Amino acid sequence: MKKTIKLAVVAALALGATSAFATNGSTMIATGAKATGMAGVGIGMSHGAESALVNPALITSVDGTEVSFGGTFFMPSVSTDSGNGAGYVDSAADLSVVPMVATTTKVNDNLFIGAGMWGTAGMGVDYRDSAANMNMVTNLQLMQFGVPVAYKVAGFSVAVTPLLQYGALDINYVTRTGNSSTQGVAQDLQFGYNLGLSYEISGFTVGAVYKSEIEMTYDGQISQAMSDFTGAPASFFSDSLSTPAEIGIGVSYAFGENTVALDYKSIAWSSAAGYEDFQWDDQDVISIGYEYATKSWAARAGYNYASSPISEQTGANSALINTFNLLGFPGIIESHYSLGGTYNVSEQTSFDIAYVYSPEVTETYANVGYSATGEISTKHSQSALSLAVNFNF
Repeated sequence: MKKTIKLAVVAALALGATSAFATNGSTMIATGAKATGMAGVGIGMSHGAESALVNPALITSVDGTEVSFGGTFFMPSVSTDSGNGAGYVDSAADLSVVPMVATTTKVNDNLFIGAGMWGTAGMGVDYRDSAANMNMVTNLQLMQFGVPVAYKVAGFSVAVTPLLQYGALDINYVTRTGNSSTQGVAQDLQFGYNLGLSYEISGFTVGAVYKSEIEMTYDGQISQAMSDFTGAPASFFSDSLSTPAEIGIGVSYAFGENTVALDYKSIAWSSAAGYEDFQWDDQDVISIGYEYATKSWAARAGYNYASSPISEQTGANSALINTFNLLGFPGIIESHYSLGGTYNVSEQTSFDIAYVYSPEVTETYANVGYSATGEISTKHSQSALSLAVNFNF
C-alpha cells in the first residue's frame, strides 16, 4: 500500500518531464537540431560540436573550433477525460522553449575539449480550470551543463563528459477530498557523467554511450503532495526523482553524399529512484535516420520508436495508479517522424532546422472509484521545431 500510494503521487509530480518535449517516456529524443532532424540519431554519427550532447566521442570530427547555438519550440497537445462528466479537457501548457549551446575545440590531433548547456525537460500540464482533472498544474525543469573531453588515435575515440544537472519542481492540485498541494518551487543540483566510444573505418562509424543515473531530490515537493493526497505524514515519503541511466549503440555508413544511420538505446526507468516506485518499464528505443549532404546544404529525415513505459495497473489501488499515470504523467507517445536540414551560408556559418511530429495516442485505463464511468482516458500528440546557428573558426 505504501509503495502504491507513493507510485501514484510521484507520477503526478513528475509529469512536467513527460509532456514537455518530443519524448521517449520523459526523455527527449534529441537535444540538438541535427540529431533532431534524424529523430535522435547520433550515437554512431557525428554532428560536430552538437555531438557533445549525444555521444561525446564524436566531437573529434571538429577541425578547429565549432560553436552551436539553438533551441526548440515544443508544442504538446494533451487532454484528459477523467470520467466525471466534463469530457476531454485540454491542458493549457501547450508551448515551451528549450535552449541549447555547445562548443568544441581541437587542441591537437588527438585531444578535443568542449562545453555544453542544454535543457532536457521543462513545463508540464495545466488543468487549473478543470475541477474534474483535480485543477492540476505542474512544472518540472531540467538543465544539464557538461564539459566533454575526447581523445582520438587511429580512428578510435574515447570520451567522458562530467555533468552538472539543475532541476526545479513545482506542483499544485486539489484532491477529490479537497486537500491541496502548494509548496512553491523546489530546486536541486546534482552531478552525473556520460561516457562515449567511437570507431571509424572505410565510411563506417560505430559508437557506444553510457549515461549515468542522476538522482534529484526536491525537498518537500513529493513528500508533501503525497501527504496532502493520502493524509499520511510527509515523513512517510521520499522526495527523490532520478534522471534514469541510459546505454546505447549506434552505427552509420557514409557513401558519397549519403549517410544512413541506426541507433539503439535502453532507458532504465525501472531502476531509477522515483520512477521505480510507480512501476515504469524500461524502454528500448530505435532511431533510424538518413542524411543527404552537399557542400552548400543538407537534408535529413528519421523515425524514432519506443513503446510506452507506463501501462494499465490492476489489483488493489489500481484506480489511484491509473489516475495519476494518465492525468499526471501521460508518457504514452511511441512514434516520432522527423525532417531537417542545414544551409551553409559560408565556410564559417551555417543554419539548422528540424521538425518532429508525434501522432496522437489515446490510452484508456480502469479508474473505478475515481470517476462515474469507471475509466480515465488521455489523448497525447506532440510537435516540435528546432533551430540552430553554427560558427566554425
